[in-house]
Amino acid sequence: MKFTLNWLKDFVDVKIPPEELADKLTMAGLEVISLEKCDGDFVFEIEVTSNRPDWLSIAGIAREVSAITNTRLRAPMPHSVKLSAKRYPLNAKTFKIDIENKKDCPLYIAKIIQGVKVCPSDEWLKRRLELIGCRSINNIVDITNYILFTYGQPLHAFDLDKLTGDKIIVRRAKQGESILTIDGERKMLGPDILVIADSRMPVAIAGVMGGKDTEVNTETKNILLETAIFNPILIRRVSRKLGIKSESAYRFERCVDIYQSEEISRLALNLIIGISGGECLFDKKSSAPKVRVKTISLDSNLPGKILGMDIPVVKIKGILSGLGFKVKGNKNFIVTVPSYRQDVNTEADLIEEIARIAGYDLIPSTLPAIIPQIAKYQRRQLISMLKDILLGLGLNEVITYSLIDNDLLQSFNLTQGAIGILNPLSKEQETLRPSLIPSLARCVAYNLRQKQAPVNIFEIAKTYLNTSGKIQEQLVLGIALCGAKSIWYGREYGHLQDEPGFLHLKGILEVLFKGLGIKPEFTRDAQGGFQVRIPDIDNIGKLKRLTREELNTLDIKNKDVFLAEIFLEKILPYTGLVRRFKPIPKYPGICRDISVVLKEDVPVKDVLELILQHSKGFLQESGITIVDYYKGKPINPGFKNLTISCYYSSDQRTLTEDEIAPVHSAILNALKDGLNAQIR
Repeated sequence: MKFTLNWLKDFVDVKIPPEELADKLTMAGLEVISLEKCDGDFVFEIEVTSNRPDWLSIAGIAREVSAITNTRLRAPMPHSVKLSAKRYPLNAKTFKIDIENKKDCPLYIAKIIQGVKVCPSDEWLKRRLELIGCRSINNIVDITNYILFTYGQPLHAFDLDKLTGDKIIVRRAKQGESILTIDGERKMLGPDILVIADSRMPVAIAGVMGGKDTEVNTETKNILLETAIFNPILIRRVSRKLGIKSESAYRFERCVDIYQSEEISRLALNLIIGISGGECLFDKKSSAPKVRVKTISLDSNLPGKILGMDIPVVKIKGILSGLGFKVKGNKNFIVTVPSYRQDVNTEADLIEEIARIAGYDLIPSTLPAIIPQIAKYQRRQLISMLKDILLGLGLNEVITYSLIDNDLLQSFNLTQGAIGILNPLSKEQETLRPSLIPSLARCVAYNLRQKQAPVNIFEIAKTYLNTSGKIQEQLVLGIALCGAKSIWYGREYGHLQDEPGFLHLKGILEVLFKGLGIKPEFTRDAQGGFQVRIPDIDNIGKLKRLTREELNTLDIKNKDVFLAEIFLEKILPYTGLVRRFKPIPKYPGICRDISVVLKEDVPVKDVLELILQHSKGFLQESGITIVDYYKGKPINPGFKNLTISCYYSSDQRTLTEDEIAPVHSAILNALKDGLNAQIR
């Protein structure tokens, strides 16, 4: 939803800078996703949640701004047009509104305006619409769009002279009927589609889009102005079935306030007559909606108890009144909910509104009391330990949606076994994720676009997969690194030349598994990544680098992204959650370095295992450190150089040079004989 600052000022005085207003709106729940200065005005774009259709209008946003900034809300007069209070009588001419099913269309208001002049819109109207991305067409159509964005009520204008017969019919389409919509596409209709029809054929898809045959153009002299309310579920189904997305359908499927439609229809009528001339010959509605008053009892002490802060009664009443609620009483309130707030039904909803406007940042932070636990669940211990280790290594935890779009899964070749949902809220949330890798990759891309680099993140969450008709839910650890050299994981590899991202990621996992008491093995896979294994399980995870195609899909340029995915359910039985520590050595050790040239395909783990095997117990795994890993001149192609630091020690005595020298010599000979190493 876009709106401009000057348009907003028609309703409320804004005395704070636009940037501060954007922050206040975001903190109150109206997330401002962009703010641009354009042509002497400021254009805001906000993310509107599905339960707040009242935010799909500038009047609704102004109401929020009024409550947030504690300023008076006013009902504006349309720009440069004087409104008349005149109620136009029904003309003697016979014209009927025929609604076949009241559930499909609870309200239909028709106004016939004769003698209008259709021409380009005034500059103020054209500019306002164009600033929020709405193309100006002509003064009549622009007025209907202006009312839609200002008050959230969709309208439609028909060329009266192009209608057949003396009535408008709201009905279901007949099998085989079709309509040419105003965007030039012919749509086939059926009994599950609601249409507006004249005596001969459908002239509009109700609540979605008008027909080309009855659209208003420069030759139009007489118009029929439609203001209606349609069944939101039906409109959503029709919009999805026909593949038509329109501003009208977007609002109808989220519910439009039926109790404001009549007043807005009169407002539109006056605006049309004021701008394009003409007079109203016919003004009729199908039936008056029954006024349903919803009230909620609220104890004035309850908000303070729930939120943990003192909120004066005057402030509570002021916040609720500012949002359009009517409040009676001084201690035990009777709150009347306005018709446009269908999401408010309980005391908790009212308290949420109070907290939102008062400011979530004002709620004091208090640590909960520690309740001793007799026993901790192993899964919770594992998750807690993993988070502690990863946070200590400098990674940041993220939480992504469990639902993901199918196009992203296709780009990662992960659609096999993916579980789609029957009624997704949007195309971006249509499939349960079978892997954390696409979600984390998208998160990396988002942070890079925000100039946040390096990106070193992790997530512990569930994935979902359909395997042979059986849905599996797995707890998975995902890690993503982009610019991973800022990570510290207890070892210093020096100047890395060969795939530094993989080595850093591998180092993180080594520290992680060491904390869990697991010794993993890393083996190359066919895709150029690594498989992670432990002795009793073939595969517990994988490491991968995003391919060029995957990077292009995410619009990541000049960056490499490395990811890991570990299946925690598989390693849970093998974790040593009880930590065992060795005492600090009492005796000093002796450090010796080994520099060897090996074939490139010799795994480093084979080198380390051979060194340990011939150390006669004077070396521990923690005493062996890779100091340098190098490929390039003067090393021959196909070979690599490793420099390894060995710290010899004993927990019984101080070792002497005479004891270490033969052991170190035996290790060098083993490397030469066992791995054809060249000692440097």
